[in-house]
Amino acid sequence: MSWLSKGIVSTVLSDLGSGRRPLTHEALDELPEGKVIEHIRSVLVATEALPKRDEQMVRLERHVKDLVTSHATAEGRKVLHRYATWHLLRRLRRRSRGKEITHSQLAVARQHLRAAVYLMDWLEEQSLTLATCRQADLEHWMTSDDVRLRREAGHFARWARSQKITRDLSFPAERWNGPSQPMDDEARWATARRLLHDETLKPEDRLAGLLLLLYAQWPAAISRLTVDHIEETEGAVRICFGAVPVELPAPVAELALRQAESRRSHAVLGRTASPWLFPGGQPGRPISAWAMGERLRNLGIRLAEARSTVLFQLATELPAAVLARTLGIDITVAVKWQRAAAGNWGAYAAEISRRNSTT
Repeated sequence: MSWLSKGIVSTVLSDLGSGRRPLTHEALDELPEGKVIEHIRSVLVATEALPKRDEQMVRLERHVKDLVTSHATAEGRKVLHRYATWHLLRRLRRRSRGKEITHSQLAVARQHLRAAVYLMDWLEEQSLTLATCRQADLEHWMTSDDVRLRREAGHFARWARSQKITRDLSFPAERWNGPSQPMDDEARWATARRLLHDETLKPEDRLAGLLLLLYAQWPAAISRLTVDHIEETEGAVRICFGAVPVELPAPVAELALRQAESRRSHAVLGRTASPWLFPGGQPGRPISAWAMGERLRNLGIRLAEARSTVLFQLATELPAAVLARTLGIDITVAVKWQRAAAGNWGAYAAEISRRNSTT
């Protein structure tokens, strides 16, 4: 009731109720961005007063428009629009496969576009365009103190070359040669044992931490799990991260079933039956990737280091194809980790082929 009586909340709801403001997403988009409007929207979506939509994609499209129009020249804006619309956004929609994009995906796309704007702005300051820029010009910018988001700008430069917008500009990609931090498998297992047995910790935090420490799941992936990702058949509990379900060991299975049964949304208004394994504070929404990451960090887990350790270890034990299908990661990522872990699965593939030919 206190929240409903706040100035902006009361005003917005009064305008919607009286018809002074249409009950549409577009009408809410006209209001200043912020947590309050975001929460009002989530309540209206949860109660089916408004249809669902991908809010992250809407934010990205708005960001694209603002960044593209910030460039000075019409020709530059045309190139940036083409890059953003037909490459960045198109690739993101393809990779999301109809699902809502995550905040991390939004951030990466923003960085790539911002890097392109930085490079285009610099070219404009030098009275150059992508068509007139030479390799020496590009290398001067690459080594200057003004360079920002260099790696992401390289992505844009290589795209421009593939589209024949530039004249043979070379911007080599930085090759990933494995994790930069040491792998601490002992610390990983010590934390996993604590999460398995420490009853003073919240069960949902224990489960989320174990999904990272055992199966290399990022907070963004954990936060988007639903109860339908967990299945129990013939006494076995499986969880689906990718195309192939993974059978959970008994202690983890117990935590997963307990969470699926007792999960509770923290929303007060618009509370509905939530499909999410980890419901968030907004009705009908999962916990945010940022909030999930904070909860895991509060357990003493170093997210990137822990995930790298898991992937490094699993890559020594499983072929890249199996790793990708079970963990839900891209096959190219799985191959890179396999190479970093020096796992040679050519012999494995040959052995499987030999078995099939003799049966």
